[in-house]
Amino acid sequence: MFNLRNKIERFCYNHPNFGISNLMKYVAIANVAFWLMNVVNPMFLQYIVFDPALIMRGQVWRIVSFMFFPPNTGLLALLVFYFYYWIGSILEREWGSGPFTVFFFSGVLLTVIYGFVMYFAFNTRVMLDSSYIYLSMFFSFAAMYPDMQVLFMFIIPVRMKFLALVDAVFFVISVLGNPFPVNLLPLVALLNFFIFCGDDLKALLPRKKSQSTINFRKESARIRYEQQSKLYNHKCAVCGKTDVDYPDLEFRYCSRCEGYHCFCSEHINNHIHFTE
Repeated sequence: MFNLRNKIERFCYNHPNFGISNLMKYVAIANVAFWLMNVVNPMFLQYIVFDPALIMRGQVWRIVSFMFFPPNTGLLALLVFYFYYWIGSILEREWGSGPFTVFFFSGVLLTVIYGFVMYFAFNTRVMLDSSYIYLSMFFSFAAMYPDMQVLFMFIIPVRMKFLALVDAVFFVISVLGNPFPVNLLPLVALLNFFIFCGDDLKALLPRKKSQSTINFRKESARIRYEQQSKLYNHKCAVCGKTDVDYPDLEFRYCSRCEGYHCFCSEHINNHIHFTE
C-alpha cells in the first residue's frame, strides 16, 4: 500500500496540473446547497444517496450525488461543514492538490464498487452516503496531527488523537454489530486512509530503535560533515548525487522526514522516511 502512495505522489509530481485545487471548497458549497434543499424539502436527500437498484433503473446521478451528501443535517450542520472544509484544506496543503484529489475520489470509487458488489454478488441492496469518506478524512488528519487541539463544545480543548480514538470505537462497533457482508463497508471505505496515512499511523505506535535508524543517523551526520566541508550545496540522501556533479538536477527537501534531508527529483517521492 505504501508503494502505491509513492507511485501516486510520483505521478502527481510529474503532472503538476493534475488535481482539483481547493476541492473541499466546492464540496462544502455543495454540502450547504444540499442541506438548504433538505430544509425546504425533507425528502430531498433520499434522491441523492447511492442506491444501486435505482441507479440500474436510470437514476445515474446517484453515482456522483451521494458524495455531496451533507455530513450533518442538524442544527450544527454549518459548523460541521466548516470543520471538514478546514481539515480537507490542511490535507490538500500538506499533500498537494493532486494527491488529495486522488485521496478523496478513491474513497468515492471504493464506496461505489462496494455498493455494486453487494447488489450483484450478494443480492443485497445498500443505500450509501458520504459518511465514511469524511471519516477517512478525519482519521487521516488525526494521524498526521495527533496533538493538535480543538475546542469540543467550544469550551473543552481536546487533542485530535483522542477524538479519533472515540470515532474508532464507534467504527469497530459498526463493523462488529452489522452482519456480513454489510459490515465490510467501513473497512473498504478506509482503504485510502491506510494507503495515504499508513506511515503516519506507524509513527504513532511505540517501536524499538532498529539498525536502520542507526544507519540513518550516521548517514545524516556524514552528509552534514560533507556539506560543512563545502563540497556541495545539495546531496540526495538516497543515491548520493550532488548539485556539483549534476548541476541540472533538481533537489528538494522532504517535509515528512525528521530532520533536514535532501533528495533528488528521482527519489523525493520514492524513499524511506528518516525517523531520527
